[in-house]
Amino acid sequence: MSFVQTVVAFIVALGVLIVVHEYGHYLVARACKVKVLRFSVGFGRPLATWRLGPDRTEWVLAAIPFGGYVKMLDEREGPVEPAELARAFNRQSVWKRFAIVIAGPLFNFVFAVLVYAGLFMYGLPEARPILGAPPAGTLAAAAGVHAGDTVRAIDGEPIATWQELRWRVLQAALQRQSAQLETLDERGHIALVALDLSGFPSADVETDVLEKIGLRLYRPPLEPVLGQVLGGGAAERAGLMSGDRILRVDGSPIENWDAFVNAIRSHPGGELSIAFERAGSEHRAQVVPDAVSAGNARIGRIGAGPRQPEAYAEKLVIRVQHGPLASLGRAAAKTADIALFSLKMLGKMLIGEVSWRHLSGPVTIADFAGQSASLGWVSYLTFLALISISLGVLNLLPIPLLDGGHLMYYAIEIIKGRPVSERFMELGQRVGLALLLVMMAFAFYNDLNRLLTG
Repeated sequence: MSFVQTVVAFIVALGVLIVVHEYGHYLVARACKVKVLRFSVGFGRPLATWRLGPDRTEWVLAAIPFGGYVKMLDEREGPVEPAELARAFNRQSVWKRFAIVIAGPLFNFVFAVLVYAGLFMYGLPEARPILGAPPAGTLAAAAGVHAGDTVRAIDGEPIATWQELRWRVLQAALQRQSAQLETLDERGHIALVALDLSGFPSADVETDVLEKIGLRLYRPPLEPVLGQVLGGGAAERAGLMSGDRILRVDGSPIENWDAFVNAIRSHPGGELSIAFERAGSEHRAQVVPDAVSAGNARIGRIGAGPRQPEAYAEKLVIRVQHGPLASLGRAAAKTADIALFSLKMLGKMLIGEVSWRHLSGPVTIADFAGQSASLGWVSYLTFLALISISLGVLNLLPIPLLDGGHLMYYAIEIIKGRPVSERFMELGQRVGLALLLVMMAFAFYNDLNRLLTG
């Protein structure tokens, strides 16, 4: 995906998630009869302003898209007419203030639930949890995993897709717990495979954790023939089409699809000369694989998949579809699982068990936005749901300047029976600002490091 497309995908994602978050504050404030003066998407100079509603609320689109805010009537920020004192935020009960503030993060979670529920009802083709041959010396090889085994359950809980397997194993690795896999081999024999993850270093928990353990998705031997070619990808830009048979890459013969994938992955951003056959004639194309993030590394991707015989598709792919109620339940459970996992990761970062290199800044998030958008609307919606959950979790942290910091003040007020002092709040804001600056510094450092190290 081009730089411009990546930027557009990132800005759209920011806009959607900011509107969702701030609309939570706005909606509950209106329900509590608090006057809302301004609803701003972005900071800085207004690019466009509309006055709408009975209170003539300003709806603002501002120049800096990294956030937003809802400004409410408040005596602490300016004089308030006596007739409107009852509608000032600071005059509301602590429970109403609590509800208004917590509504923003809660709307982020609700948004994620609705997205996931919609995807579950739509029904998505997903890879079955069929294992490939584990590399020698890995934990999976030592445990007795065999190519072609289908994982039916983990720790007694049934699974149906590769994504479910990845999630369960990732959680076990983070907690340094064992994971027991119930497998079914190609002859119909059931076996139990124990993966002892107690010694797996939490600092190594990454998106490629399955690769480190040795759990690989089964890939049947495929011919090097292009199937789907994504619009806007490197393959399409180079003129490659579905049905093209890859013959050579930089002069090296390509015998199967895996060899082609390895050649592409190992050249992120580098030009490759590809010889291919089309309609019985040999042609050449110069392809520059897009550089994308994979864990802490950069790999090449051209936006093309292999042509798969229908028999392979039936064996390897399952379409998972649920009814409305089941979808809502699964979506809520998935959102809660991801939120709790994020909290555990943050906790382990604080005590040093997980590296701070996993903290991503705007550059990495923009990269992921572009990648997900290039893969289609399903992938992009999934990305939005995941980032929305992360935004909700971040805002609930008890750090002054964030929603969670205000909620902490209100909790103290509920316990003590009186508001915290202005001096305490001022001190908290300084501490909160320092913490946020440190987190931002780590995130930007990680972004810069990923860019420089590729």
